[in-house]
Formats: sequence, structure tokens, C-alpha cells
Amino acid sequence: MASIKSPKAKTAQECERLEQLPNIGPSLAEDLRLIGIAHPRELRGKDAFVLYQKLCAVTGHRHDPCVLDTFMAATDFMGGAEPAPWWNYTAQRKALFGQV
Repeated sequence: MASIKSPKAKTAQECERLEQLPNIGPSLAEDLRLIGIAHPRELRGKDAFVLYQKLCAVTGHRHDPCVLDTFMAATDFMGGAEPAPWWNYTAQRKALFGQV
């Protein structure tokens, strides 16, 4: 039996659970909780790169840069941007941070 994915929020205002964030599934939701983010609204005004660095520090290993792309997408969404796939942030991440 296929599992049903929770519906994704179309706006930041309707986002009540981390798993409702576009691009965030159960695993990345747990990663966010691990670094102290329990509710989507807590992403407002956060620096995605700082969140990524914190996750790497807490887990003791470097995560794939696509995690940073996803954090960028999530923080932008909670800041009022339209939902966008995480890979739309790859070029921006590379321009801002180079190789992570």
C-alpha cells in the first residue's frame, strides 16, 4: 500500500507543520527539529547557510549541498516567496557560497 504524502502548503500562512513545507519530507523535518526548528514560522528571518552549518555540526558530518538548497527554499517560502523546487536554488547557492 502506497503511503499518502501530507498536502503541501501553498502559502507560509497555511503552513502549520514542517512536513507541509514545499520540499521538506519526514527526514529533513527531523533534521530541522534536531537543530531546534519545531514549527515552520521559526524559519522566518533565518539564514539557510547558518541552519546548514548547524546541522553539519550537530550530526558531525557534512551534508549534501542540496540540503542547503532545500533550506534556502524553505526559508524563502516562509519569508513570503512562492513555492519553488529546491533545485531552483542551486545556482544561487553556488554563487553565494561556492563549494560547501
